Amino acid sequence: MELSGCAKGIRDFVQEHSSGITVAVVAGVGLVVLRRWFAGGKCKSRARLDGKTVLITGANTGIGKATAEELACRGARVILGCRDLTRANKAAEEIRQNSGNGNVVVKQLDLASLQSVRQLAKDILESEDRLDILINNAGIMMCPQWKTRDGFEMQLAVNHLGHFLLTNSLLDLLKKSSPSRIINVSSLAHEKGQINFDDINLEASYDPVTSYRQSKLANVLFTRELAARLKGTGVTANCLHPGVIRTELGRHLMPTIPVWKKVVFFPFLLLVFKTPRQGAQTTIHCAVDEDLEGVTGVYFADCAPKETAPQGQDDEAAKRLWDLSAQMVGLS
Repeated sequence: MELSGCAKGIRDFVQEHSSGITVAVVAGVGLVVLRRWFAGGKCKSRARLDGKTVLITGANTGIGKATAEELACRGARVILGCRDLTRANKAAEEIRQNSGNGNVVVKQLDLASLQSVRQLAKDILESEDRLDILINNAGIMMCPQWKTRDGFEMQLAVNHLGHFLLTNSLLDLLKKSSPSRIINVSSLAHEKGQINFDDINLEASYDPVTSYRQSKLANVLFTRELAARLKGTGVTANCLHPGVIRTELGRHLMPTIPVWKKVVFFPFLLLVFKTPRQGAQTTIHCAVDEDLEGVTGVYFADCAPKETAPQGQDDEAAKRLWDLSAQMVGLS
């Protein structure tokens, strides 16, 4: 059969550029496979949360918001604990509309202020009959050497101390609501972290990366000791690495990256970074999966248990950090 002029042109082009086309196809398939691999695991449970109450910190953006929306879709009463009430109220309205669940409320929480943490805990204890799931999600990453009004290094305060105080302040309600779950959002960064017990606020030598790693290791050790202390209460405590995600968490890191690196690497990174919805999957899995009933003290990534770094398994360090944290936030 005789080919038309257009068909001949396409045939000739393919023959002349067959090598380049092959490379492009292979590269395209490779990017798709790589993108799916980086997307990680997905929560498979369809468990409903009707009649249950969830508190999520930092839920007005990123994976916190994605988590809140999914749990609202499952019927939960969802409380967003956020610092910026304007953004939180906007997020809450979007969650209500997208989930069809009007039972989404906003409460103010500034994790850099112990007073704010205590005020939220008091509010929750006075206004809520139950608390089934506490998700300590809010965080700050690689900020300058800032101190909180209480005098603590900012990353340690927001990522660990604020959540430590909040969790302890709500334990009685969590026990009353058992079986209940506590979920701490940590990071793979804990693997290179160390707890500087002699200078916990890193005043002698501050480095934003070192500080972030320390705070994420603190999440792991806090979870470990908390799980041990809660055995037999019906309250479980687990932590997780959500993955590398396109969120606002890197807002303090971005200005420090040279422009040429942004131009060269960011188009590729945008392909492999998780979306907030993908990054929320492990948190959702830990919150709802029926098979995790009674599972405690475990570190998860991609919706599966993973082993922490050796320093995350140090029981002595976990107890020491607990005692130091309790002293810092004024817990007896």
